[in-house]
Amino acid sequence: MRLLYLFLLSFLTVPLWAQMAAVTRVEMPIDPSASDAYSVWPLRERGALLIYQREESYGPVGFKYTFSRIDTTLKPRWIAEFKLKSHFVPTSEFTNNLYRFQLFTEPGTNDIQIIRLNLDDGHIELFEGRLPSPIDLTHFNVMGNVAYLGGYYHDRPLVMGFSFFDASTRVFQGLYMNNIEIGSMDVDEYRQEVHVLTHSPKKRCQFTVRSYSPDGKPLRTIEYDGTEYSLISGQILPISAGESLLIGNYSADCTPYSQGIYVTRIQHTETGKLTVTTDHGEAIRYIDFSQLKNFFNYLDPKRQQRVLARVTRRQNEGKNVKFRYRLLVHELIPTNEGLTLVAEVYYQQYRSTNTIYSGGISTINQAARQGRQVEMYQYTHAFLCGFDRQGNLLWDNCLPIKNIESPRLTPKVEVMHQSPYVVMAYPDENALHSQLVERDSVLANKELFTMKPTLETERFANTADPMIHAWYGPYFLATGYQRIASTRTGTNPPRDVFYLTKLRYTVPKSGTALPVQATRTTDPDH
Repeated sequence: MRLLYLFLLSFLTVPLWAQMAAVTRVEMPIDPSASDAYSVWPLRERGALLIYQREESYGPVGFKYTFSRIDTTLKPRWIAEFKLKSHFVPTSEFTNNLYRFQLFTEPGTNDIQIIRLNLDDGHIELFEGRLPSPIDLTHFNVMGNVAYLGGYYHDRPLVMGFSFFDASTRVFQGLYMNNIEIGSMDVDEYRQEVHVLTHSPKKRCQFTVRSYSPDGKPLRTIEYDGTEYSLISGQILPISAGESLLIGNYSADCTPYSQGIYVTRIQHTETGKLTVTTDHGEAIRYIDFSQLKNFFNYLDPKRQQRVLARVTRRQNEGKNVKFRYRLLVHELIPTNEGLTLVAEVYYQQYRSTNTIYSGGISTINQAARQGRQVEMYQYTHAFLCGFDRQGNLLWDNCLPIKNIESPRLTPKVEVMHQSPYVVMAYPDENALHSQLVERDSVLANKELFTMKPTLETERFANTADPMIHAWYGPYFLATGYQRIASTRTGTNPPRDVFYLTKLRYTVPKSGTALPVQATRTTDPDH
């Protein structure tokens, strides 16, 4: 089996000498002329799932998948293969603690295929079915033996459950309406519920949380009127049997531009209705960007001073300064205190186009309908906020992102908790930027770690699609594609590889690291 030979490679062991250091590196040769593609899904102490995808040009097979679970030393535990029928295309994926699910669709038909990969032993099960109508799928989740698919049919949202037992489908009620967009669709295994969060660019920018039973029965609905503030996105995190936190970003003018973040507690009463409160008494607590202590630390000192002076001046006049940013909000990270919210700030670079796109509701398609298409996403900084279980903001911090742009809007920053510290890191070609923080303080400011080839006689000629994953304990996992060339003229030709590098971030002993960056003393509650 091809992937078995790819693992019979040398391992590089490097002693720890700095905050970030390489431990082990594995390289897998690739053919740059072929349509090879790798992806990695971290499984914490269980290792990681390595997925190799190759498109077949002819015959009954469209794609060939090789799955391998590797342990924490980057060595394989098992390998499994799946051959996808031609005409089917990969559409989405979902992973929980037990399984990896891959969704495939056949364009122009209602046919779907879902494989369920057992992460313990690599056993694969195939489920085939037919949806009641062709939909533009945008969301995919699984809970128990039901797959939940969300998308659009004639530009109206549609969510349905697909049973693995009998391939039957059940359409969720109350969603198929005009001018409604699906913000997120989450499975709540704690309560065995499915939450569908929608918002409307019209109808006063109404934001709605609809909860369903696993078989699609409506349980409850809560609506937020966007007359004053419109909620852009939201995520639900259960904190007890009868209470959850709803948290996300909001806008003041019904646009994709965020003015800040919000948090509210959702309490489930005996009557099945919902009451929404915070410890501050208001239904929703809105936290403007100017109320965060470190949000503007990505700016150079002079510009930051001007911005903060403007905020202080406006506050003294009893007025607020409205800042508007586009946010890419990560999945919430549960902590012992409550949760950590991570978001990356970016802006879009457009190019003109005469192509008119139809279907879908993303910002990219909205821009395309207006004769513009997003060409690149430019990242400026990431910020993170710590909340307790009551939804109170405890601290915030910021990581500047320099000269990072991408044709796809995907998360770049990874966050690792090493209590009481937090490590923030992001890749930049063959280098990694990291920052160590403790609540509001920065302890190690923008450290740079450069990865090196296995042999001293080699160099990285090119690096593509670099990624970094917070793995387990103090370890990160860096991946990507590289062309490696010799430093000696006339020797071996360049080779192309997909690499995995295990990295360890060593937190300084208590008392050896001092804050290197002052923070604002403004009360965030004002």
